[in-house]
Amino acid sequence: MSRRGLAAVSSVLDQAASSATNILVLVLAARLSSASGFADFSMVYVTFSVLLGLNMAYVGQTVVLEKDEDRLGAVCRSGLAFTGAASAAAGAALAFVGLAVTGAGGRAFLALGLVLPLVLVQDGLRYCFSALRTPERALAADALRLVCVVAALLLQPEGASAGRLVLVWGVSALPALALGLWLLRPYVRGAAADLRPYLRRGHLGQRFVVEFAVGNGSSQLAVLGLGLFATPLAVGALRGATTLFGPLNVLFNSANAFGPPVVGRASGKRGVVRLTAAMGGVLAALGAGWGAVLYALPEGVGRRLLGDTWAAASALLPATGAQYAVMGLGTCALLTLRVLNPKATLSLQVVFSLLSVALLLGGYAVAGVTGAAWGLAAGSALKAAAAWLRVSRVPARAPGQPVTTAA
Repeated sequence: MSRRGLAAVSSVLDQAASSATNILVLVLAARLSSASGFADFSMVYVTFSVLLGLNMAYVGQTVVLEKDEDRLGAVCRSGLAFTGAASAAAGAALAFVGLAVTGAGGRAFLALGLVLPLVLVQDGLRYCFSALRTPERALAADALRLVCVVAALLLQPEGASAGRLVLVWGVSALPALALGLWLLRPYVRGAAADLRPYLRRGHLGQRFVVEFAVGNGSSQLAVLGLGLFATPLAVGALRGATTLFGPLNVLFNSANAFGPPVVGRASGKRGVVRLTAAMGGVLAALGAGWGAVLYALPEGVGRRLLGDTWAAASALLPATGAQYAVMGLGTCALLTLRVLNPKATLSLQVVFSLLSVALLLGGYAVAGVTGAAWGLAAGSALKAAAAWLRVSRVPARAPGQPVTTAA
């Protein structure tokens, strides 16, 4: 296998390991907790997911876009230093909130504040290794992270509090963090960290944060807000249902990461659309099929997967399955636009992500948590339809003219 092929395989496996870690953490937490305990854990984990995405957008994406090989060591050291400083500040704020809020939920947020720098810096190493074109080193660290977190959670007693589970989950990142820093050391030796670029107005990461906020963070924040003004049990049910579709998230993320170079080689607009439409059809079929398999699971199997949360989450599987089916179509429509007209995606993300939030909250107001799940499915369907409509309006290119205008 060529070096490029090995790097691609390592990147896919690393994404799979990272996704598997998130899936298994939620599955194990659901099995160990009561329904209310998992709801508290889910509230904290949604908060972490938002902070993780913000760090990925503000720091991670700017690191991987660095092209000057002579500066990579300094860029990686600076990115990790900024992640450490920013996560320490955010962790202190979360700890303060946790101390101010009484009950199990407050203790869970306190625990997140204590471990946030560990988990965010460990995740940030992935982007450094990607920029350095050594994804196999990220895979080694993330595989160790997966093993350690599963082992640590399996040792916890049934009925463990959300705060204890969050603390164990965070501390279990230490071995992977140590390994990752050791593997990175040869590339950053002698390089100086400079945090000033991250503090300047106009930093590239600011644009990526906006795209994340409207494309991904809005739905996470909507689910979090649902638990704040409605009931945390709704968050647990929605989170439990979407956790079971984790394998599809790996496929969607891989399509976004590795799709543009492959699709960009197709012949003209027609060739690009044929390829991405076929990919979308396959992903949609997988989403619908996976949803059907999960819905057909016996209750005993479901309870072994999600514990007490299974009863509420299983009722949402038809809606979540429909959402993931249309998300497959939408992912490939946005991939098509990224290749044909990269500037066309931001407006779609803004309008239809906010519409999805409105449909989620409106669905909850009309039909409870089931209505919220169907609201998310409707939002994803409308975004997919609008994206394919935008694709149809992109003018065909002349033969021999490059298809893509941006990486």
